[in-house]
Amino acid sequence: METMGNLRRTRYCGTVRAADAGTEMTVCGSVAKCRDKGGVIFADLRDTSGILQLIFNDTTEKSVFEKAQTLKSEYVIIAKGTLREREAKTDKIETGEVELFVSELRVLSEAQTTPFEIRDEIKVGDELRLKYRYLDLRRPAQHAPIVMRSKISKIIRDYYCDNDFVEIETPMLIKSTPEGARDYLVPSRVQPGHFYALPQSPQLYKQILMLSGFDRYFQIARCFRDEDLRADRQPEFTQIDMEMSFVEQDDVMKVNEGLVKRIFKEILNVEVQTPFIRMPYEEAMSRFGSDKPDTRFALELQDVSDVLKSSEFVVFKGALEAGGSVRLINCKGLADKLTRKEIDKLVDVAKTYGAKGLAYTRLTADGVTSSFEKFLTDDEKQAIYTAANAETGDVLLVVADAKNSTVCTVLGQLRLAVANKCELIDKSKFNFLWVTDFPLFEYSEEEGRFMAMHHPFTMPNADDMDKIETDPANAHAIAYDMVLNGCEVGGGSIRINDPALQQRMFKALGLSEEYAREAFGFLTDAYKYGAPPHGGMAFGFDRLVMLMLGLDSIRDTIAFPKVQNAGEVMSGCPETVDEKQLRELSIGLALKQ
Repeated sequence: METMGNLRRTRYCGTVRAADAGTEMTVCGSVAKCRDKGGVIFADLRDTSGILQLIFNDTTEKSVFEKAQTLKSEYVIIAKGTLREREAKTDKIETGEVELFVSELRVLSEAQTTPFEIRDEIKVGDELRLKYRYLDLRRPAQHAPIVMRSKISKIIRDYYCDNDFVEIETPMLIKSTPEGARDYLVPSRVQPGHFYALPQSPQLYKQILMLSGFDRYFQIARCFRDEDLRADRQPEFTQIDMEMSFVEQDDVMKVNEGLVKRIFKEILNVEVQTPFIRMPYEEAMSRFGSDKPDTRFALELQDVSDVLKSSEFVVFKGALEAGGSVRLINCKGLADKLTRKEIDKLVDVAKTYGAKGLAYTRLTADGVTSSFEKFLTDDEKQAIYTAANAETGDVLLVVADAKNSTVCTVLGQLRLAVANKCELIDKSKFNFLWVTDFPLFEYSEEEGRFMAMHHPFTMPNADDMDKIETDPANAHAIAYDMVLNGCEVGGGSIRINDPALQQRMFKALGLSEEYAREAFGFLTDAYKYGAPPHGGMAFGFDRLVMLMLGLDSIRDTIAFPKVQNAGEVMSGCPETVDEKQLRELSIGLALKQ
């Protein structure tokens, strides 16, 4: 093994171009690939910026050439030489017009054969990739998102600072509070039997900062939630968090539309059109079956309850009499793609999301096939066709249920399934919108009470103040979500700044005065000393990067992500600890059998 000696890097591999030909330079990195062609050796050198081809031939000094013959994949080297134009150019890499003719070479570290090849095209299981994450991150496709994330982070900081925001760090060890997902708890050694929680968000602290006179706050904050994982969730994640004083909803929206516009322009050279479309929650659910609608394709929901109100078909009649609805989506011109076999798969989707079944009609040149039309009168069939604008080549997917929320949710999921199956989504589009006017409360069957849809500090709509106690199901909030291509990328609200109104909210949520005082007393006490009107929002940073780069999972935007069981494969955490550590924390284990 050699040392760098007097050699120091003067250029990064991926930055050189044809205009640099003739320049002497020193580069360093890992050997991605080495090819001995008998008298000529080519080595692809990879660093964080890209790949550069090194060349050794019969004019190379003998000792350097002999050393080049020992090179293998992932050897770490430093090389000095002169950049020259390549005879065989390639457009597969940015530096494909040039190569470095090496005059001095040092091997800084040798490498064993890796468990998988370090190249983008390799097919390898996630478990193996994540066990050897340090190797996986060497692959350009895995390396690039981490670099891009860093660039986006800088733009975020620059933008908020340019708009008079102050970056402030809030605590990582905080008080555990109710009304959210499960907390990760941290035992206190110096106060036995007491626990900190890791923050699910900086929500309470950023509101306290508004009461502290900072006026405009932001933070790129680490957050933690002990919840089940999905493709776009991790137990630890990053939020772009912000809060503003003396603002209304429009002010918060305008500032954050500006942030998105700047990020997309500087990173992707995409012009995002502002202001974004605004869509009330009820409209989003009734048209798209989702509070985060993907508007890159049609397939909107249609309510056909009125034309079927006299139907004797037991499924439709039962749903309507129970106060529910009958709705459908018309899959225009998709009868050839949505065969009976494919529709059977859609039935499974419908049942997964709470439907008892799925009714369908296929209109083809060979005739009409339907799972339910035999139970309808001719007038009812024609009324459905007319309402749905149905014609030959279409497929109608119909859902009925006593709960409108179930009907809309199921059709919303069917809409996505059909769009993905039939390739209706233009992946080049970035469709933004705001979903507004969310319900203030949602009823929890598990808890047997109304709970805050967002959090207990969300300002009710001015027109719904009297509904907080009397009609909570129909009370709305000044809350808003930013949606991109069917994913929520951020959400926020205007906050309550009146102590009396905050107490009404706690009472409506079934929280006793004593309990509310114990959990949130430090915030409500602060209200007593003058609280400016304020509001804000938080973006899911990992999710935003994922969507911008067209990745399938937020794991690909995180250097060391967790897997399905919330473990980190490379280091092997979480892990047991020894008895001494537990004794110091005054903890005894009583594991479930």
